[in-house]
Amino acid sequence: MNACKKIWKMITLLTVVALLLASCVQTTPAPATEPTSAPTSAPTADPAEKLKVAFVYVAPIGDMGWTWAHDQGRLYLEEKLAGKVETTYIENVPEGPDAERVIRDFAQKGYKLIITTSFGFMDPTANVAKEFPETWFVHISGYKTADNLSTVFGKIEEPRYVSGMVAGKMTKTNQLGYVAAFPIPEVVRGINAFTLGVRAVNPEATVKVVWTNTWFDPVKEKEAAVALLADGADVIAQHQDTPEPQKAAEEKGAYGVGYDSDMSKQAPGAVLTSPIWNWGPKYVQIVEAIMAGTYKTEVYWGGWADNVVDLAPMGAMVPDDVTKMAEDEIAKFKSGEATIFTVFTGPLNDNTGAERVAAGQSMTAEQLLSMDWFVEGVVGSVK
Repeated sequence: MNACKKIWKMITLLTVVALLLASCVQTTPAPATEPTSAPTSAPTADPAEKLKVAFVYVAPIGDMGWTWAHDQGRLYLEEKLAGKVETTYIENVPEGPDAERVIRDFAQKGYKLIITTSFGFMDPTANVAKEFPETWFVHISGYKTADNLSTVFGKIEEPRYVSGMVAGKMTKTNQLGYVAAFPIPEVVRGINAFTLGVRAVNPEATVKVVWTNTWFDPVKEKEAAVALLADGADVIAQHQDTPEPQKAAEEKGAYGVGYDSDMSKQAPGAVLTSPIWNWGPKYVQIVEAIMAGTYKTEVYWGGWADNVVDLAPMGAMVPDDVTKMAEDEIAKFKSGEATIFTVFTGPLNDNTGAERVAAGQSMTAEQLLSMDWFVEGVVGSVK
């Protein structure tokens, strides 16, 4: 794992440089299904033709989580640019060689924009982008770019922090659980942001982490949540693709915090709120720029103020005063008064007690993008 950490630190240096100049996950055993219809000099679209856009998904669109949220973005794109775009998608694509085959097939069929939506699609996307310089590629959550390859992601840690504040107010045992996919910086940041929110309002509370080592596996996700509940947790948060952890919480009479989409629809008796993604407007922006011939390679990391991330409405069980607390904090993020950098402002200790960020100092983008340690209050380790 030490080697992995070194690699993360090296590659994120490149990411941060691009990020600052620009200003500003996932394996599954299911086989890929068939597509479903529904550059130094930047490649441009023929204005007389519809722009053909393909989406590559790691899980089924019915996961009601990560992939569902991206497909909502695809549908939003179709609605807003009706008559100007033609979209298709393929779901259940495993990371690795099969992903590269799928991406290449779309490029060979003449799709002018291919959006790949799993961290593990990064290398396959980059490989195919080299072969098709007249095609645009957008990869979600990675760090590699090229003349015709952008990377796009969002600061989901902002709504995660506020969801943690809500959870910290609602716990009675002061023990919260977190079902987490892989120990990579993206997931570690989210756990830490949630925990910082919890302890901002409830310094005695702790957050125990269970790793599933999968993005999409309903059975494993639920089993992890059940184990946390049996260990005393009365609120279950998650970085997983399905609502199964929330369903487990509801079955045990506990609370939960969903992810990716508003999971209160699947577990209305449990879900306090859910950090959610809003991909549609960004997809529209990219496509409009491609059609206009003005799109350029970007490393995009949007926040709440950019309308890329949000927090679902509070559940009926959340008291008015807690809702008001959340609304006040949300307003700060939407105005830009608060950001991911204010969330990660010191003093911050790790969960061994060592100081990581001094009082008054904020973590840099580089440090956040390579985060490999847990804040104080997290029970678990980054393995």
